[in-house]
Order: sequence, then C-alpha cells, then structure tokens
Amino acid sequence: MKEARYFYVPGASTAGQLPDDEATHAIRVLRLREGDEIFLIDGVGNFHRAEVTLVSSKHCAYQVLETIPQTSVWRGHIHLAMAPTKMMDRVEWMAEKATEIGFDELSFLDCRFSERRVVKTDRVERIVVAAVKQSRKAWMPVVNEMMPFERFVRTPREGVKFIAHCYEEIERNDLFNSLMAMEDDNPQVTILVGPEGDFSVGEVRLAMDNGYVPVSLGECRLRTETAALSAVMMAQLTLRKQ
Repeated sequence: MKEARYFYVPGASTAGQLPDDEATHAIRVLRLREGDEIFLIDGVGNFHRAEVTLVSSKHCAYQVLETIPQTSVWRGHIHLAMAPTKMMDRVEWMAEKATEIGFDELSFLDCRFSERRVVKTDRVERIVVAAVKQSRKAWMPVVNEMMPFERFVRTPREGVKFIAHCYEEIERNDLFNSLMAMEDDNPQVTILVGPEGDFSVGEVRLAMDNGYVPVSLGECRLRTETAALSAVMMAQLTLRKQ
C-alpha cells in the first residue's frame, strides 16, 4: 500500500492544480502519474482527497474526490511573538517544532537587545509549510513580518496576553499555572519571548501597562528558541481538548 502524499494547497477545493513548488516535488521527486491519489491540505481546517488528472513538465492538475473537515486538537488561538536569535537556524528549528506541536500564529519582535533586526519570513513560511505536511496539520500557522516591540504591544489584541521575562524585581506568575487557570472555552493567548539578553525592564513595564501579564517559564534560564518552544508546549498542553 502506497504512503499517502500530502500537499499544501491554499484554496484546494477550487484551485485545480498544485502550486508550482508542490508540482515540482510531485512530478520530479515523487513521480506522480495520472490516476494517483493525493491528499491536499488547505490550511484552514480541511483535508481533500484528490486524484491526479494531468501531469506535464511543470503542472500537476487534480480533481477533488472528497473533502474531509478536521477538528483542532486544541482550543482557541495560540500566538507566539519572539525576538529572533542571531543564528537564524535556531529560529527556523523553533518554527518547525512549534508547528509540529501545534500553534496558530508566529510574530517576530524587534526589541532593544535584539541580536537580529531582519527576518526573511518567506523562508520561515516554507519551513512551516513543510512541518504542516510532515505532521499532517489541517491549519497553516500565520507567519508575520517583524514589528518593533512598542508597536506590537500597543496594538489591541483579544484574549489573555503574557510577557515572559527573568527579572526578579518584577513579580511574575508561572505561565503554566496561569494558562491552567483560564476559564474561557475559546481562549485567545499571546505569549511574548525576548532575546538572549531578555527584554529591557522598560519593555516589560510597557507591556504590563498595555495589559500583558508578566510570567516565568520555570526555574531554569532558557535560550530564546527553547523558551519560545516551551511556551508553545505549555499553551498546547493546557488548551488541549479533552
């Protein structure tokens, strides 16, 4: 029995053919032919069982045979906003693993102590797409462009907002316990994670002034990408549907 092949196709129910990069992989690597069965991920909660109807040198057309709505395994919306590390491969690793675990949105913050001021989000998106297919997620996480910290925290956002930091002089709650205490059936959660040098004290206080709850990720001091992944894991565990 052949292994099911999954492709990410926005608007899969009406697109009629694979996007160029997916078509190239299907034709040149997987060597799909007319009549082969494939599964399409539309990124908004559905799988589509389809049949390949036409293969040319650059195009792979299909016909949808069945739409299979999926149910998310977690409640609400998990939004991670992090300051990217100097080494971009660490950010890409985090984005891949967070997608496999499951979250909804990723933003990048330009902070006072940031080591990186530019992020190529198109590359991050490609990594996220690959992780969506590998882990067979029906939803595609949104990847946002980098934004100055002040503008991000001043932007109105629904739900509960947290900022993780390491300053002993600023009282913090435990993130996991705070997430466990939420009673909303469809919570919107935003979690901020700072650069290797942490947020500045001024940034933490600005976030608090804009409704962010200061939290700790535990007793150990973590690298940025580890802290970010830990935050996603905590949110995923506490918001997982029973």
